[in-house]
Amino acid sequence: MDKSILIKRYFEEKKFVESNIQSFNFLLEKGLQEVIEENKEAEPTIIPHNIEKFKIRFGRLTVGKPEITEADGSKRAIFPMEARLRKISYNAPIFLEISTYINDVQRENFIAEIGKLPIMLKSKYCNLSALSREELIKKGEDASDPGGYFIINGTEKVIVNVEDLSANNFMVSEESPGQFTGKFFAARGSYKIPHEIERKKDGIYYATFTRIKAMPLIIILKALGLVKDEDIMRTVSDETNHEEVILNLFEFVSIKTQDDAIDYIGKRIGIGQAKEIRMERTKEILDKYLLPNIGIETSDRLIKAKNLCKMLKKYIEVCNKTRSPDDKDHYMNKRVRMSGDLLLDLFRVNFKVLIGDILYNFQRIIKRGKLPSIRVIIRDKLLTSRLYSAMATGEWVGGRQGISQRMDRSNFLAMISQLQKVISPLSSAQENFEARALHCTHLGRLCPIETPEGTNIGLRKNLAMLCSVSQGADEHEVLEKIKALGLKEAVY
Repeated sequence: MDKSILIKRYFEEKKFVESNIQSFNFLLEKGLQEVIEENKEAEPTIIPHNIEKFKIRFGRLTVGKPEITEADGSKRAIFPMEARLRKISYNAPIFLEISTYINDVQRENFIAEIGKLPIMLKSKYCNLSALSREELIKKGEDASDPGGYFIINGTEKVIVNVEDLSANNFMVSEESPGQFTGKFFAARGSYKIPHEIERKKDGIYYATFTRIKAMPLIIILKALGLVKDEDIMRTVSDETNHEEVILNLFEFVSIKTQDDAIDYIGKRIGIGQAKEIRMERTKEILDKYLLPNIGIETSDRLIKAKNLCKMLKKYIEVCNKTRSPDDKDHYMNKRVRMSGDLLLDLFRVNFKVLIGDILYNFQRIIKRGKLPSIRVIIRDKLLTSRLYSAMATGEWVGGRQGISQRMDRSNFLAMISQLQKVISPLSSAQENFEARALHCTHLGRLCPIETPEGTNIGLRKNLAMLCSVSQGADEHEVLEKIKALGLKEAVY
């Protein structure tokens, strides 16, 4: 059988950069709106004396099609070739519905342009997306160009894919012979909080997250509402032969109520205030920064406690050699962050900067004794310039560098290779032998041959030719569907 027919048929329907374009489309359809939902209300601290309450609310976000504003103020659609030749950016305006409320009564409601977003070529919002091969040639475009990149000030820029450990996945690994560590990255919106569970030489299990360093795990469970020793034992495991857990329970038998446990944590982390304030602040830390992916409400505490117990059970089983440690290099434990995901991080940080700027300008005018319209104090250039600065320099949020690169146009294969590149965040100066080695789970996903020689070997990889990356699913939606199929919550 002639296999070339299958490959030809595959590429008639799909592109090399299909996954990247899907990722960018997801950003425009859902991702940007999610950021608005996370920051849907803003309240200035300085308001006029005759007003009790002033709120700014952000509503629906829409993205236009790529356009250009000429010197005379006229606007028209633009195509990528013109952007390249005129050394301008291929971008589209972002419109946001904004309303203000004085004492819960709407004062104004309008749609404003808050900035411009670079548009990926051949994506859903690109002017080339619906054109046929003949129409592309008429517009002066390369008909065989796959797209998947951006044009910033006339320069073609690629956002490279970044390989990262999967969030919300508890992994236990052997750091040194006989010494195990359990790690968990809790991700929710802009939060990505590392959690760690370990057993020290005294046999006590300790948990670390945010401001809480090496806190006995039993104390945290009791602070979350799992107070009875019997309940803790049952939640960890149905088997009653976990002597390690009994030892931990015996160590903290004097902590009998939830309030005692919260106060114990408050004292240990050095909140030197009155007991009531200390307890309130400790509760806030437990709600907001302990497993925020599960929830940040008071009602979520018991579910968090049960999840911590399941993590402890896994940790004990790995320590007792009844379960094998997790392999960090197994591709099941990795996620490839594509352009849509990385741009979402950038937009999330810079949208918060824009809100801060709106509040600052509003409060500055209030001090002069005027009540301004929000419409006149929105600086749309702020968001645009910050997005473009990151895209032009490659410096991303979190101090990462080299995320955005100039596209290699030396030949067609070099371009395709760069669009398929996957980089690891690990430093090339360190050894990291296991991370650089070829893993059996790379088969069919990553190319086993294409990697540079020298210091970057194994840290710079490329997607396989027929590899496609599935888009991340919403955990809550998946959970609701499973519940509809008959999943019931365990009763302890």
